[in-house]
Amino acid sequence: MERIIKGKALKYGDNINTDIISPPQYMELSIADAAVHAMRAVDPDFHVKAKDHSIFVAGANLGSGSSRETAPLTLKYLGTEVVIARFFARIFYRNCINLGIPAIECPEADKISEGDALVIDLELGAIENISKNECYRCGKIPAHIFELIEAGGLIGYLHNSVGGR
Repeated sequence: MERIIKGKALKYGDNINTDIISPPQYMELSIADAAVHAMRAVDPDFHVKAKDHSIFVAGANLGSGSSRETAPLTLKYLGTEVVIARFFARIFYRNCINLGIPAIECPEADKISEGDALVIDLELGAIENISKNECYRCGKIPAHIFELIEAGGLIGYLHNSVGGR
């Protein structure tokens, strides 16, 4: 995984919970089929827009609600490379990391707008907003978390760590 991620932002507000990201009535479907319904309650065209926007940005309390992995898994399936929020529900944050998606806390996430071109330096803890000519400080990803992300998530990490023995 690159430690610098470039892309366009899809922007949402506060309290985007796991039921909004991955509606429970579609949990029995494959991820590919369920992804069509992702974020439908707030953005019916999310699954189409996500193809051109690899950065998911939200306000405070992203991912509250259920502990289901399908929420970040759906985002990953749709091409999300990184998730940014003012702050996360802890289980959603950890599910992102376990699936290989960097989750970045940024107190200034509210300054980012839909469609902004961003350059995120995961190692430095900085987001450059090319569209607005601004920079925001954000949380750095610790080395041990990078190992998980670079392995594609927890399963890849465990496979690499103990799979070859």
